[in-house]
Amino acid sequence: MKKICIILLAAIAMVSCGHNYTAKKVSLSDVNDSVNYALGLVNGYQLKMMYLQSDSSKAVINEFIEALERGYEGKVEQLSEIATVGQQIGMAIKSAEKTGLADNPSWDLNEPIFFQGVVNGLYGSEEVLEVGFAREYFQTAYAASQPDADKPAGAVKKAKCPTAVKNIQLVTPMDTLNYAFGLLNGNEVKQYLLANDSTGDLKKEFIANINKGLKSRVHNSQLVKMGEEIGKNIKAQESAGLIGMEQLVTDFELIKQGFINGMNGFYEQLNGNQAGEYIQSTISNLRYGANKEAGERFLAENALKDGIKVTDSGLQYEVLKMGKGKKPTALDKVKVHYHGTLIDGTVFDSSVDRGEPITFGLSQVIAGWTEGLQLMPVGSKFRFYIPQELGYGAREAGKIPPYSTLIFEVELLGIEK
Repeated sequence: MKKICIILLAAIAMVSCGHNYTAKKVSLSDVNDSVNYALGLVNGYQLKMMYLQSDSSKAVINEFIEALERGYEGKVEQLSEIATVGQQIGMAIKSAEKTGLADNPSWDLNEPIFFQGVVNGLYGSEEVLEVGFAREYFQTAYAASQPDADKPAGAVKKAKCPTAVKNIQLVTPMDTLNYAFGLLNGNEVKQYLLANDSTGDLKKEFIANINKGLKSRVHNSQLVKMGEEIGKNIKAQESAGLIGMEQLVTDFELIKQGFINGMNGFYEQLNGNQAGEYIQSTISNLRYGANKEAGERFLAENALKDGIKVTDSGLQYEVLKMGKGKKPTALDKVKVHYHGTLIDGTVFDSSVDRGEPITFGLSQVIAGWTEGLQLMPVGSKFRFYIPQELGYGAREAGKIPPYSTLIFEVELLGIEK
């Protein structure tokens, strides 16, 4: 059963000031610039995919960017929780004039009936509908509905939300849906925000702020709220370094342009997927670059030691014991005992320590194992020194950090049929 939640879809927003944020190429002089831009772009791309399908107009994008700036600059109006929720509901209903009741274009919004349901719910009046019946009725209709995206939503508009309880007649199923949805929202607010409202002043404040929200000219109130929150988060985390990396400095203008380009689908320098991959690889390089360099130094020194052999791929190995059995192929399944450590001696995995060998297909393991095991006759014991590119590379694998050079002592016990 789908859960029916309060309509907390929106946020307080200022009316668009008429800015026109244009998609354009940017100058990226270093890694710091590129990460800032990529961070904005990948988030703008995700917002486009998730929230701009029905309306990706300049007005909607400008509205979001203005909210992003307000959040970053600390210019978001601070309201009480009651006022915030009230304005959110008012703005959400304003948006629903275009999207339909509960964002279902097949359900026409009737504001007078919806708001009377809200007020009756606030005051606990169940004479028109009981809350339990309203919840079951709405949930059943919601689960069974198949929104018709081609049908423009209709709306009966109202200048403002009423302030007093009133019993009204519900003539059609759509009347009942509107009233039930309003009643449920009002009841939720009553239970969770107005439980201690002994004087009724909080109810009045709530209704007054619904009416303020109704007067807004916001195109997408949910995006506005997100913009403000994202802007505030960028500012709050600035001192710790961009995305928590002290090596990176926040450049809000580049992040903002990334959002603009991503939301407009302007991908001449990077697309959304490339931006995400770039951020991940850069973070790994910054965080574990020293680990990669240490592995390269270790392998360079190790290759000069007696008994160490190096293959064309860069795999290093030494023979501890040479067996006389058959060598496996890449398609075989083998049974082995092994002991794996990092170059500093840290043990990350060991069948020897567990006291139980393991069986696996050679095509199912890291490249260093696939290549190395094919060099071993059954009965052999080798020590492999596996470069990070033949191991897990930039991935973190359990106790193995990204870019780790791996050392394995492997004993080939048999080839399984």
